[in-house]
Amino acid sequence: MERPFRSSEWVSLFYADHVKTVQTMVIKSIELADYRNYDSLTMRFDKGTNILYGDNAQGKTNILEAIYVAATTKSHRGSKDREIIHFDKEEAHIRTYLEKEGVETRVDMHLRKSKSKGIAIDGQKIKKAADLLGLCNVVFFSPEDLGIIKNGPAERRRFVDMELCQLDSFYLYNLNHYNKVINQRNKLLKDMYMNPDLKETLGIWDMQLVSFGNKIIERRRLFVEQLNEIIFEIHKKLSGGKEELKIKYEPDVETEEFEKKLKFSQDRDIKAKMTSVGPHRDDFSFFVGDVDIRKFGSQGQQRTAALSLKLSEIELVKKISKDTPVLLLDDVLSELDSNRQNYLLNSIGDIQTIITCTGLEEFVNNRFEVNRVFQISEGSAVCMSDKGEG
Repeated sequence: MERPFRSSEWVSLFYADHVKTVQTMVIKSIELADYRNYDSLTMRFDKGTNILYGDNAQGKTNILEAIYVAATTKSHRGSKDREIIHFDKEEAHIRTYLEKEGVETRVDMHLRKSKSKGIAIDGQKIKKAADLLGLCNVVFFSPEDLGIIKNGPAERRRFVDMELCQLDSFYLYNLNHYNKVINQRNKLLKDMYMNPDLKETLGIWDMQLVSFGNKIIERRRLFVEQLNEIIFEIHKKLSGGKEELKIKYEPDVETEEFEKKLKFSQDRDIKAKMTSVGPHRDDFSFFVGDVDIRKFGSQGQQRTAALSLKLSEIELVKKISKDTPVLLLDDVLSELDSNRQNYLLNSIGDIQTIITCTGLEEFVNNRFEVNRVFQISEGSAVCMSDKGEG
């Protein structure tokens, strides 16, 4: 039997084999029907920079959310399908037209309150939502993401999961099955309170938990190694050469100890009626030198690290998928100082970007080129300016 590659070896081969030229994927248009506050909406985007401006609570973020759902099948907010369908309707529709290297692809998504969603690519229904992933990669950046460093581990796990599920169908498969096994195991732990004999079946779930969990741990470890290859230089430039950032993966349990620790914690799990060991309790730390900035960093350091993380995410998508992601910026510029604004805007010139904001002041007297501007108001979008080509 051949020896499997270690993560570090995989990274070396990955970068050695990487083709520098990436293809350019763009979203040409999106059509919404009964989606949140939109009865009907059609928007045609430029392949460069698109601005969506308007007052708060007019539906700007809903458009970005719809794009994210069309690309990943899930809301970036964690909302259920029934929550994003217009409140007095039973179903909603999202249609997106994508273009890569001159080839157009149509994605239709049918959301239903009482059934699972239906998805079709160029009119052909797909059986699994996972078959859609990777067709159009998106990177979503919101003000909440600026708190990813200082907030709890659940947010950091969510960031990693959201990106890996787009880039790696095997990770999505393992994560979905791991979560199902966790839910079944936790249900069994609760049922054992009334029926202790069920303890004999616990081993079945433990075997599956270790199998899926170990694959998740290994892929997260590799993901962090890949990110560190990119984030070091980005953060150094963003901090004016003053700081060097390193991400460290903190698995709740190592793969070789998972099965042993799961058995050791069995009595504790039965008492608590929940699973206490596994990658659902992982965390990720961020070090500047020897300082863990999750706990001891200034707000400025934490925000700079969060921005570096998002910019690294863009570059990682390019390297792994050999494609450009679509960048969705949800009112994030108002949360950044001018230096970080300029760095962000200067870093995204080669990818399609859709930005929401409450006003256009951020772009006045800025050398940053805006290709298309939409005014969003009360469930409608009006194109106010169009300087682009596509």
